Amino acid sequence: MHKIKVTGTVVELDGDEMTRIIWKLIKDKLIHPYLDVNLEYYDLGMEARDKTNDQITIDAANAIKKYGCGVKCATITPDEGRVKEFGLKEMWRSPNGTIRNILGGVIFREPIICRNVPRLVPGWTKPFVIGRHAFADQYRATDFKFPGKGTVTLKFVGEDGTVIEREVIKAPGSGVTMAMFNLDESIRDFAHATFNFALARNYPVYLSTKNTILKQYDGRFMELFQQIFDAEFKAEFAKRKLTYEHRLIDDMVAAALKWSGGYVWACKNYDGDVQSDTAAQGFGSLGLMTSVLLTPDGKTMEAEAAHGTVTRHYREHQKGRETSTNSIASIFAWTRGLGHRAKLDGNAELAKFAETLERVTVGTVESGSMTKDLALLVGADQKWLSTTGFLDKVDENLKKAMGA
Repeated sequence: MHKIKVTGTVVELDGDEMTRIIWKLIKDKLIHPYLDVNLEYYDLGMEARDKTNDQITIDAANAIKKYGCGVKCATITPDEGRVKEFGLKEMWRSPNGTIRNILGGVIFREPIICRNVPRLVPGWTKPFVIGRHAFADQYRATDFKFPGKGTVTLKFVGEDGTVIEREVIKAPGSGVTMAMFNLDESIRDFAHATFNFALARNYPVYLSTKNTILKQYDGRFMELFQQIFDAEFKAEFAKRKLTYEHRLIDDMVAAALKWSGGYVWACKNYDGDVQSDTAAQGFGSLGLMTSVLLTPDGKTMEAEAAHGTVTRHYREHQKGRETSTNSIASIFAWTRGLGHRAKLDGNAELAKFAETLERVTVGTVESGSMTKDLALLVGADQKWLSTTGFLDKVDENLKKAMGA
């Protein structure tokens, strides 16, 4: 079989549990037989991260920054139970968070639509993309309990001697407080990445905030997005008859339920976390969702599955029992990464392969071959395949599509 030559390097980040099993099957069945590709491999499995004091995650992120393209298997973010299970030196941070902090950029999550998988929101006939600003806000907040009556203040002391202080509350009794932040540079990056992604997909953009309440905080997002759009993107959007609009988050949620799709929804960090899961479930399944991290200039991408490591299935696998685990999001992690590699290299043959594998994977489901999670959504009479059985069927259909 003729193998497609991939000139640039793809950084491969391995993961944990059932998704690690699936990841290898995808490589063996759907990638290596078709592509002559240089994969720079990093093992981000829990044991390897602990052994290297998580340095391997940092090294992997820097490799993605160097080569501009990475594909990532789902990984464990350890809690107390995992620390005990693996005998970890400490409770290591989320690998995704570490990678995002090094690369910067925005997470774009998009549903994978299979026509025969019922949608909880039937009107969602086209995909829409959630752009999540994955920096700061609640996720980097400082919070604490206070024990009794007293005054809570918020204070800034500038290097130039500027002092800004605000009284938050004269508390009549005990309670909790929180301070969170964001940075102009990061918000500008969020805007650039969102508008560049929208142009690549030919989609309009909606930014949602609650600027009526958080007049300074959310107002800054609204202000910087508008500045960057007007200065750098307005002409191109107009040329393509695309629009940009700011909406209140509650109005945007209501509108999204009514609209059919076909747009980018730019969300602040927490909003994006919530709405991407809402979108995934509304379109049918968390197993049918792509996730890519794109830098503001559009030149560096890391693609991954949007779900976890499927621990429950892995426990069955460890007992030697057959599983039926959905591998579609992991397949799309490879295809989105390879599609970006093709764009960077100007490799039309690779781009066609990535598109073909996506089309074949969806077509396999639409022809009635699927894993148990999707079969349960389709109906009681729908037959389902094992983990390997589904991948074998995709491979069979890919061979036909590629003329192999």
